[in-house]
Amino acid sequence: MSKVAISVRDIKKSFALSHSGAASLKTALLWWKKKRIEKLEVLRGVSFEVNHGECVALVGRNGAGKSTLLSLLSNIYKPTSGSIEIDGKIAPLLELGAGFHPDLTGLENILFNGMILGLTRKEVMERTPAIVDFAELHNHIDSPVRTYSSGMQARLGFAIAVHVDADILIVDEVLAVGDYAFEKKCYDYIAEFRAKGGTILFVSHNPDSVRKVADRCIWLAAGEVKMDGTVEAVLTAYQAAGDER
Repeated sequence: MSKVAISVRDIKKSFALSHSGAASLKTALLWWKKKRIEKLEVLRGVSFEVNHGECVALVGRNGAGKSTLLSLLSNIYKPTSGSIEIDGKIAPLLELGAGFHPDLTGLENILFNGMILGLTRKEVMERTPAIVDFAELHNHIDSPVRTYSSGMQARLGFAIAVHVDADILIVDEVLAVGDYAFEKKCYDYIAEFRAKGGTILFVSHNPDSVRKVADRCIWLAAGEVKMDGTVEAVLTAYQAAGDER
């Protein structure tokens, strides 16, 4: 492996928003106004590097482009321009539980999601007991996921994601996904992952979480890197600017 785990070079991402004024097919056919397309620029030339073994936090106001950036790194979106290079296997922890099928049981969703994250069927089956133990859902694992609370779904999603032997964790505001005891388990896992040389890039609106986990902090504002430096320096500047949310 090279020294650099994540290399982001002049990344730009824009979305096309349609303003037709029509809420249905019928009104679209009858609507007399010309459709207007708006270009929404979410990222405006973002560049940074994350080294192997480093833990970097992304902070910034809602709408600054943090989640879009993580989605680009997780290959959910493609950039409009620029380049991304990843050295290692990624486990994205984004919107935990969002990909679960509500009518499948917890066990069936473990198999489904584990294979999506790159494990073979055999590997998922071998790791299922450890996943269930980590999620602490023994009494519910054979029930349909639609019967789970949002916290239970998040716990199962986190447990699956951390059992795929990733080199890099991409985490979007999901370090605390349950009660205090489970939150501590998540932080203990993060500490163990880092001790083994794992790399983490995560979004958080919680300064205490950033101080607890990160080596470095990047402040995104209006789709650009406003500041990249030590945790205390960036958080101090960010909060002084009134961007604590």
